[in-house]
Amino acid sequence: MESRAAGDGPETPDGAGSSGTSEAGGPGPGSGAGRSRRFPRFTRSTARPEGGGRAAPGDAPAPVRQWPLLSVMGGTAVGLVLVAFGVSRIGTLLIGLSLLAGAVLRRVLPSVGMLAVRSRFTDMVTYGLLGTLISLLALMSLPDPWLEIPWLEEIIRFAVR
Repeated sequence: MESRAAGDGPETPDGAGSSGTSEAGGPGPGSGAGRSRRFPRFTRSTARPEGGGRAAPGDAPAPVRQWPLLSVMGGTAVGLVLVAFGVSRIGTLLIGLSLLAGAVLRRVLPSVGMLAVRSRFTDMVTYGLLGTLISLLALMSLPDPWLEIPWLEEIIRFAVR
């Protein structure tokens, strides 16, 4: 192996040195000292989702830092308890509304802690779509539905035929 000059960066695993300097000898554009411009062979970590920082300062207790996630999970837990005790329509509606609240929180807050799982757009679409579908399911459940969609019955009859 060749000896490296002072200021050169560490060698990469495949044996090529990464100096962080251009051919003219000065610092390369956008390259930090000792960093390779190549993509790593193995991913060591993943990027934090957009808005995935703490929802409160770091010196606050953990429940305070994660209040958006805890509020959505709390509403969902209350809904599940209601379903378990036989109040299924109200419980299911509460679960759907909790997910819709999660979509709204993901949209309006710059930092939502662990409620951020994917990109902001993907989280909003996922929470919103699931919340809407669960809420509609609760409103259309039998007996005595609170919401009737006439064309939905026609689609089901056509599909089951």
